[in-house]
Amino acid sequence: MEKRIIKAVLFDLDGTIIDTEKYYRKNWPKTFASFGYSITDEQGLKLRSLGSPYAEEYLKKLFGEDIDVEAIKKYARSLVDEDVKKNGIEVKPGVMSCLKFLRPKNIKVAIVTATAVERTKRYIDEIGLSAYFDDIISAKDVKCGKPAPDVYLTACEKLNIKPENTIAVEDSPNGVISASRAGCNTVMVPDQTEPDDELKEYIFVTLKSLNDFESMVKTQSIEFTNV
Repeated sequence: MEKRIIKAVLFDLDGTIIDTEKYYRKNWPKTFASFGYSITDEQGLKLRSLGSPYAEEYLKKLFGEDIDVEAIKKYARSLVDEDVKKNGIEVKPGVMSCLKFLRPKNIKVAIVTATAVERTKRYIDEIGLSAYFDDIISAKDVKCGKPAPDVYLTACEKLNIKPENTIAVEDSPNGVISASRAGCNTVMVPDQTEPDDELKEYIFVTLKSLNDFESMVKTQSIEFTNV
């Protein structure tokens, strides 16, 4: 088996580090109903990690050119904020053990997310994980978000590490495709849905949870180095 030299691990946020995708899934139908639209669960799931230009195109195809995409997204975020305030932020299984496993490896560990940097910082501060991450790279700061590769390419450029020397950890199809197109070794930890045969073509390894990350490193001939 070919050895993979890894100098950075890049984590998605929602659905990968924190269990917040369930709130978006719950609130998309409520949000669209408030604006006079009806959206199915399947249609809502396709919005996971979808970059702004793609989300706008997708929603206009569904509901017409007059839909106010930014107002809808803002309202959805407000409903998610209410759920987070009420229920707190739950860390996904295995995240803590994975980060503790990576810390002594002396490599870069960053968040690459569709969520804004300020919001991301607030979340990871609240759950006490800020010290484990070297940087946050948001798709809000690139021209095209996920599933385009831009945000992962930007992350690799910022960290001065080639994509082939990174592991990207994602939970959603749009995130997986983004990381894979950038050239990262893409690990999927499915959250709301399992990968279909088409998506599997983009995935290096699929894990049930991040509790399996350390064993994956051993079985996939992965070597960590900062050189």
